[in-house]
Amino acid sequence: MNYHFDWAVVTSGKYFEWLVSGVHVTVKLSLVSIALSFLLGLVVAIMRMSPFRPVLWFAHGYLEFFRNTPLLVQIFFWYFGSYKILPVAVNDWMVRQDFEFAAAVIALTIYTSAFIAEDIRSGVRSIPKEQMEAARSSGFSYIRSMRYIILPQAVRLTIPPLINQFLNLMKNSSLAMTIGVAELMYQARQVESYTFKGFEAFSAATIVYVGLSFSITGLMTVYRRKLLKPLKAR
Repeated sequence: MNYHFDWAVVTSGKYFEWLVSGVHVTVKLSLVSIALSFLLGLVVAIMRMSPFRPVLWFAHGYLEFFRNTPLLVQIFFWYFGSYKILPVAVNDWMVRQDFEFAAAVIALTIYTSAFIAEDIRSGVRSIPKEQMEAARSSGFSYIRSMRYIILPQAVRLTIPPLINQFLNLMKNSSLAMTIGVAELMYQARQVESYTFKGFEAFSAATIVYVGLSFSITGLMTVYRRKLLKPLKAR
């Protein structure tokens, strides 16, 4: 092998700064999408269990459509097709902010929320139905029963699978490079293009992704050890 390894390319200088910038964008993209996907998934989960059939059918169609459509297709759709379905004011705002970033957030949020909704629904179904019956008999509406009694318990129980979804979202954020979002994979590709040091560039990106994944997994482990076991012991 005549290849000369040069790790200084990714550990110092402007190319290192590119990678650091990419990590910053990846973390920002992941955090924003995680927060929005959880909120949207919570809403869809409630709709999925609604006693009103039109709402139930809409939520069911939402889940089936977005869970069975590739994420890359959804990213391209929101990047190239958002002008056709979003209000002009929204599109103009996205352009003024960062259109590529906004399109990636929308795609990641909608895609992940469909899976989060099912996780939350599974958590709700694990709560004894007598609790809902007791809440309704006490004068609580369906929405208030879900808000104050059922969902707080369900979300706590579904934290481990939710963190797995957040982990998947963080890794899926690498697809945002296809529409020009300057996240970690985009910057690694840029370093490779300028230096022809593909092994070093993508090895650095791999190490960062593994580190982020271990961080999220660590949070899940801490949650299980510090919260779930004590609660079960009671």
